[in-house]
Amino acid sequence: MDRVLLDYGSGGKASHRLIGELFLKYLGNAVLDRLDDAAFLEMSGPLSVSTDTFTVDPIFFPGGDIGSLAVHGTVNDVAMLGARPKYLTCGFILEEGLPMADLERIVESMGRAAREAGVLVVTGDTKVVPRGAVDKIFINTTGIGEIFVPEAPSGRRARPGDAILVSGFVGDHGLAILSKREGLTFEAPVLSDCASLNHLIVRLLETIPEVHVLRDPTRGGVATTLNEIAGQSGVECRILESSIPVRPEVSGGCSFLGLDPLYLANEGKFLCILPQEHAEAALSVMRADPLGRDAVQIGTVRADHPGKVVLETPLGGTRLMDMLEGEQLPRIC
Repeated sequence: MDRVLLDYGSGGKASHRLIGELFLKYLGNAVLDRLDDAAFLEMSGPLSVSTDTFTVDPIFFPGGDIGSLAVHGTVNDVAMLGARPKYLTCGFILEEGLPMADLERIVESMGRAAREAGVLVVTGDTKVVPRGAVDKIFINTTGIGEIFVPEAPSGRRARPGDAILVSGFVGDHGLAILSKREGLTFEAPVLSDCASLNHLIVRLLETIPEVHVLRDPTRGGVATTLNEIAGQSGVECRILESSIPVRPEVSGGCSFLGLDPLYLANEGKFLCILPQEHAEAALSVMRADPLGRDAVQIGTVRADHPGKVVLETPLGGTRLMDMLEGEQLPRIC
């Protein structure tokens, strides 16, 4: 059949064909191939666990798709706690009538992203719902990783005097989704930055003796994520507008649409907060990797205004950057 049928979620022969001919084809490994009711895993020590549900619209966008996004997003969340991601679970909710070619493209993309990240999809589930009950496809993933650092990075560990680093240009993913959804074109194409950051994070943590905070600024962007950290740690995060890397096409698109790139989602960038004396070494590690080659320091942590994010403008003024209120862009991940 060329489209998903309700029968594919019945648990019967059609379900087994879908699992064997599609999911195992692209996601198969020694653990998943056993097809037991649960995955048998062997792990020791402290773990990092994260779960997320992906409902992005459109499901295919410049630089990625909902399949690769589901892997990258969950792998990154697990890695931010100072862990090596090892395993993923995956649940699909499919709309009756979804083209099988689209589903295969998504699952193939997931398999490729998982191999690149070095993680195994070890168990999963598929449900098919009637037309209109869901928009094409939703994917839920849970990631599990082993924490390998003595003290895990946390939003509660930012300290006055710390440096605030970002691994590259911000706002790419959010504007890429919007441009595809609305049929907008810019002078230069805007691509999502969707990528798994775990290998870079491991190298960073193995090289730098002290990292206080790691966070990936997804929904709500850099401004919202820094507000979360400032609140958790009871500190002020002060950032320099002139230091924040934004691609010209993203800046231009945001100006045209009345958006702020600091509130746009990112899916392949991370914030790193650590003692100032380690900042240059950390930037060197990040810039040696293609996913961090544009890394810069964008600010510092202070004690002046606990729980606040303060932006210094090029003219020397300051303004508070609050958390995102409402949805600047819906269905971005």
